[in-house]
Amino acid sequence: MSSAAEQEAVAGNRAADDARPSVVVNGARRAAPPPTVPAWPGTPVPLGARFRTGPDQVAGTNFALWAGGAEAVELCLFDGPGPGSGERRVRLTELTHEIWHGFVPGVLPGQRYGFRVHGRWDPWTGARWNPAKLLLDPYARAVDGDFGLPPQVYGHVRDWPEQRVADTVRDERDSAPYVPKGVVVDDGGPDDEWTYDRRPKTPWADSVIYELHVRGFTKLHPGIPEELRGTYAGLAHPAAIEHLTRLGVTAVELLPVHQFAHESHLLDRGLRNYWGYNSIGYFAPHAAYAASGTTGEQVGEFRRMVRALHAAGIEVILDVVYNHTAEAGELGPTLSLKGIDNRGYYRLQADARRYADYTGCGNTLHVVQPHVLRLITDSLRYWVTEMGVDGFRFDLAAALARSMHDVDMLSPFLAVIAQDPVLRRVKLIAEPWDVGSGGYQVGAFPPLWTEWNDRYRNAVRDFWRHALPDVREMGYRLSGSSDLYAWGGRRPYASVNFVTAHDGFTLRDLVSYERKHNEANGEGNRDGTDDNRSWNCGTEGETQDADVRALRRRQLRNLLTTLLLSTGVPMLVAGDEMGRTQRGGNNAYCQDNEISWVDWSLLEDPEWRPLFELASRLIALRHRHPVLRRRAFFSGRAHSADGLRDLAWFTARGTEMTERDWYAPAATLGMYLSGRDIPGRDERGEAISDDSFLAVLHAGETPADFVLPGPPWAERYDLLVDTGREDQTGAPGTAYPAGAPVRVEGRTVLLLRAG
Repeated sequence: MSSAAEQEAVAGNRAADDARPSVVVNGARRAAPPPTVPAWPGTPVPLGARFRTGPDQVAGTNFALWAGGAEAVELCLFDGPGPGSGERRVRLTELTHEIWHGFVPGVLPGQRYGFRVHGRWDPWTGARWNPAKLLLDPYARAVDGDFGLPPQVYGHVRDWPEQRVADTVRDERDSAPYVPKGVVVDDGGPDDEWTYDRRPKTPWADSVIYELHVRGFTKLHPGIPEELRGTYAGLAHPAAIEHLTRLGVTAVELLPVHQFAHESHLLDRGLRNYWGYNSIGYFAPHAAYAASGTTGEQVGEFRRMVRALHAAGIEVILDVVYNHTAEAGELGPTLSLKGIDNRGYYRLQADARRYADYTGCGNTLHVVQPHVLRLITDSLRYWVTEMGVDGFRFDLAAALARSMHDVDMLSPFLAVIAQDPVLRRVKLIAEPWDVGSGGYQVGAFPPLWTEWNDRYRNAVRDFWRHALPDVREMGYRLSGSSDLYAWGGRRPYASVNFVTAHDGFTLRDLVSYERKHNEANGEGNRDGTDDNRSWNCGTEGETQDADVRALRRRQLRNLLTTLLLSTGVPMLVAGDEMGRTQRGGNNAYCQDNEISWVDWSLLEDPEWRPLFELASRLIALRHRHPVLRRRAFFSGRAHSADGLRDLAWFTARGTEMTERDWYAPAATLGMYLSGRDIPGRDERGEAISDDSFLAVLHAGETPADFVLPGPPWAERYDLLVDTGREDQTGAPGTAYPAGAPVRVEGRTVLLLRAG
């Protein structure tokens, strides 16, 4: 487009979008500025908006914003009923260490606000200041409103007549009517008193994690009042908590609850971001999940939810997205950080107009910058100390561990976490990869960290679809992945074991589909991974064939049993314990509907109810037996004169596996776990001992005989679980003498107690 055309387009965009009186400035008609009010100096700390009593006992709010390189900052207060009406502007004239600050008397909790930041517009050097764009406070404790992403919220001119997009021409239109506002929150009062809150403080080795979506878990629950479904209050309801306690999980891992925005390409298709991995407010509970209101009420509602879960003995872990924000790349909207200091908050390429993208989402936060690191750690501490959460799962954590370019386990982010007296005491889970070069870092994170172990996921999926070339990988994964984590003091619970997660097939779909079916996303089924390692049991999708359905249920029992018997920390996904389906979709990130919501009718369905009963029974078994949740790796060495080892592996012949056996294709694997002399001591300093168990995993299609090992392993064996049985409970009282062959049906797990 020619320069003349650009100038003409810019001139056309300078008309105000609201009804304020206009004035003529330098020959051009502009909207008259809102009335201004004075501010007292205030203080540069803490950052954000903090209601307090100022000089002479005057109530008001202190505002502080880090905006490196900015020329001026205006605080905008909104008092009118409309999204952008009743704006008053307050010039923050005090500047301390690049923090603009001021105390405004009379500003009380519930006040809606935002910032306008003045500075140069020079995208070629990364400077993207535009005071026409109202910006969300990065430290806002609550957010009122939603992002609709019309052209007015972009810092650059986006809606050219020729439908061209150019990010180099500044858009002069006011975005205030179209963007959410921060809300001043009262940090005092009863909601901030944790006197009666008792954190469960479940040890890592004893943890069972349940990944759920606040909205999706509660939206269809018949026991939750309709007005509370889909909200924090709904998750706090006794009906929701009852399911969690009956299942026996010790922690819920919530998909993102930081305030997030929807992507423009989804809004254009009438869809919304459902998962929430598009954060824009790192201190604010996502307002759409609040039943009580969005002008600060969501903060108290979230805290009450945490307390209710704690009272039931359940920890709260947040899935957090500090690697990127909803502002995307150079063609994305200007919502907050991009307009505060684009060059300070984001990693830019050598061509500073472009963003470094290690996340696949258009931008990457520049975590090595002190103020960015401060934003993240301040946010983490806030959620722990003031909101009561017990830990975090870090989305694309490798992006946070990058120093200048490469992933560095001595990076500033990891170093700060390791020494922080608050954060080093909570649960820290890394998704140990990003999409950049060298980003796959499974097994590389330092002590204090646990990791999502996708090698466990892949091995278990491949074993049960009979696709492993040998059983070496399966042996490592079942016994805690010592090859990945037995270094630098790390323990078996460094491995978060999972077969499914929010991203990918549900457990039921894993045994029902071999191909992804994401047509509902409107992306031509191009989105989502093609590497599903799934097996549809002979028929693609749902079927009425009774034999196929029975085989699928058996495979579900096998997968659940394998997960809950493995050493490490098991993670289940909400609904997998009752056969939830996404109809073959493996990327339901934008499906805020029945495709993603938990279908609670399955719990009463006689076909699927037994799966829940098996899962709860296995979790209870895990809680009772410390040999199933070891705090130290197995040694494989004999600890007594009779030659009994803490871990032994057996072939179907009842003989211990040799080196050759590990490298040979095998459908059957026996794992013996000794409960004698478990490393460590209990809370009273006593030695820990337990029953011993033999797990037999048979992935072959046809039945096989497994010879039960004799002394010193056992004299007899009692059958506890037989996934080949439809009733899933085995045969109570069934016992087998050592040395006897046991018939194992095709694709079955047996769990036997050694005696």
